Amino acid sequence: MKLNIFRSKKRYCFAFYNIENLFDIYNDELKHDSDFTETAEKRWTLKRYKNKISKIGYAISKIGLSETKSLPAIVGLAEVENKQVLSDLVKSEALLESNYKFVHYDSKDERGIDVAMLYDPEKLTVKSSKIYSIELFDEDGSIDYTRDILHVYGTFLGEKVDILINHWPSRRSDNSENVKKRMIVSNKLSEVVKDITALNPNAKIIIMGDFNDDPSSDAIKSLVNDNQLFNPMDTLLSIDRGTTVYHGDWNLFDQMILSVNCFDRKKGLLSFETANIFDADFLKQQDGDYKGTPYRTYVGKTYKGGYSDHFPVYTIFKK
Repeated sequence: MKLNIFRSKKRYCFAFYNIENLFDIYNDELKHDSDFTETAEKRWTLKRYKNKISKIGYAISKIGLSETKSLPAIVGLAEVENKQVLSDLVKSEALLESNYKFVHYDSKDERGIDVAMLYDPEKLTVKSSKIYSIELFDEDGSIDYTRDILHVYGTFLGEKVDILINHWPSRRSDNSENVKKRMIVSNKLSEVVKDITALNPNAKIIIMGDFNDDPSSDAIKSLVNDNQLFNPMDTLLSIDRGTTVYHGDWNLFDQMILSVNCFDRKKGLLSFETANIFDADFLKQQDGDYKGTPYRTYVGKTYKGGYSDHFPVYTIFKK
């Protein structure tokens, strides 16, 4: 009888989640965060904050669980206020035994919401991290501060990876000026990718974020085509499925974009298997006109007590 001397490949989940305004309850005079205090109209109390932390921790613990039987190895996050909320998050009940570490830098975003990354230090060894700031200007010439691009370089079970986490300018008042701003950020991200590949032509690059653009947008297509990347999520958007809803229409603003060598099937290498939206029923509004859409923390200033206005997305890799 022949013995199988090759160990079977294990699966690992890489995820991204816009967690909708994870603010602490204290007013920071350097940020526009006064809505998220106990005395503001939204009444952002300690009880509500703790409920949010518990819910987001629980949601993260379930992403990719059916495929990998374990917590995500890496989780990119958007709309994080500071290191304290991340510390509280990784200590939440559902994540307490995960031993997650995190990478975070304060950006110049006016509302004080940043990108960040959680990671399992037993799988990812962080070698370096940095942020890339983007200068944007409004029509009157004033500076429009936005979120940075977070670049984390490390080794995933010994294999070099570059992870780039994004939160592009909002569509809140979408017009040609906002479209232009997202293209500026796309071009900056493209520069970063080119700098990485100039140092290492075989760099394994994983880009994730809330791009506030669908896969078919010019800004996303330009990024993908100019850098010979692959977007495994460009077929997931449909009339009744996406990651966030605006005026009744689904969008797939949350995406993960990969360098083509993520599909290399050679033995011992991290290789892409599948991509999906994590839209489990517990993350959805259960009734009313918005049944099936993300179960939000707030709608306007009305507290709903849900998770987020976005569903997470994830990719499954084998190694």
